[in-house]
Amino acid sequence: MPGTGGDRKPTILKPGSKAPDFTLKSTPDQSVSLRDFQGRPVVIAFYPADWSPVCSDQMGLYAQVMPEFKKFNAEVLGISVDGIWTHLAFAKDRRLNFPLLSDFEPKGAVSKAYGAYEAHVGESARALFVLDQKGIIRWSFLSPDGVNPGADGILSALEKLG
Repeated sequence: MPGTGGDRKPTILKPGSKAPDFTLKSTPDQSVSLRDFQGRPVVIAFYPADWSPVCSDQMGLYAQVMPEFKKFNAEVLGISVDGIWTHLAFAKDRRLNFPLLSDFEPKGAVSKAYGAYEAHVGESARALFVLDQKGIIRWSFLSPDGVNPGADGILSALEKLG
């Protein structure tokens, strides 16, 4: 089972693993399920917190490069433990063009399933996953919390999906 070891560094799911399905709220009355995207690539971006400088830069970058992601017919999903209302305000302020999903209750359950939860701070780690059309993880990356991982690794992984 993925999770945090004694060194407190998360152990995220590796390529070749089946991505755990989930259903999370995207608005107070709407939910998004991973299975909704079966048949197309999915980029899952776990991040620590709305409004933090690095998270703002990272999510803003993904909104800017969305045309590149769309060339691969890829869906982007941002996930953190923040609540729905915070996500909605953050997405509007940053002009995000992809859903932010709330892993709020039970707190971090989806992050934990992917091995991307940092219990000692109560937040998701900054972890990226690229899933193929069948929901298999083809690329995963754990970035230090203070570093924007950018989009190059995601785009390379999408290219390899063919």
